[in-house]
Amino acid sequence: MKRCLAIITLVALACSPAEKHAQPAAPQKHVLKVGLLTPGSVNDNGWNAIAYEGLQRIHKELGAEVSHQETKTPAEFEEGFRSYGAKGYDLAFGHGFEFQDAALKAGRQHPKTLFITTSGSSVAQNVAPMVFELEQATYLLGIIAARESKSGKAGVVGGIKLPSIESTFQAFKAGAQSVNPKFEVKEIYTGNFDDLGDARVATLSLINAGADFVFHQANEAGRGVFQACNERKIRCFGSNKNQNDLAPDVILASAVLDVPAAFVRMAKVVRDHEFQPQIQYLGMNEGIVSLVWNEKLKPTVKPETVAEVERVEQEIRSGKVKVPRGF
Repeated sequence: MKRCLAIITLVALACSPAEKHAQPAAPQKHVLKVGLLTPGSVNDNGWNAIAYEGLQRIHKELGAEVSHQETKTPAEFEEGFRSYGAKGYDLAFGHGFEFQDAALKAGRQHPKTLFITTSGSSVAQNVAPMVFELEQATYLLGIIAARESKSGKAGVVGGIKLPSIESTFQAFKAGAQSVNPKFEVKEIYTGNFDDLGDARVATLSLINAGADFVFHQANEAGRGVFQACNERKIRCFGSNKNQNDLAPDVILASAVLDVPAAFVRMAKVVRDHEFQPQIQYLGMNEGIVSLVWNEKLKPTVKPETVAEVERVEQEIRSGKVKVPRGF
């Protein structure tokens, strides 16, 4: 009897119309594709490292297909952006002020790709900058330097002289001179972001000129700044990433950017088709900019200095204090 039932079932299946069993193919889900161009090594523990961390978070949190290219020259900037446009990428980041011209050119050639620079003012239909207001934190670093300095002098070391870097130095100086109008801040640019030796020599020259605090915007070469400060036991500050652990005996605090959070936010905007071609300013109130103390050294700072930094930070957040921005 069981054999008969099985035969009947097989016959019924064989005679059923094929279309009753065919399942419609599920629509293929679009995979977000995101590219990143950096002007230096992502192993710099600073500016480029935080961008790469952001790219990896986009991959992990949004399931995006991601790509990174290290680019050094304007020609490489353009070629990198064009390659992402030609491959149908949804979003391509150029990490720095210097990527603006390349973004505009690639944007005209590849209108379906969105090109985002992490600084600047250039806007087109598919091009826009995210402007990180690091000046809010570097202004506070200037206050610390002026209140804690014994010499009345500080130094700043930059890599390539870009408006976005100059702007953070101007804010540092403004913060210092809000405490002491006669406080001196001397600048040196090494002309590159890679040479630790150049940055070390530049820092030693500032120290020899009397600076007892040093702030850098030198990316990978910033390690040379820390080397010099370690050698001479001079206090200094980290930039872009929390660099306090790179030289914990001399780095008093870091001006920090949460670029990974900003990258994920932008990728979601692109994924959800909500992009608007406009400058996006990201500062303390957006949770992107912060000052992070080195807890090992913070107890060596005068309580009045810590209190003033906390007060001024709240005034920056409320808009009472307007931090200068150079572009």
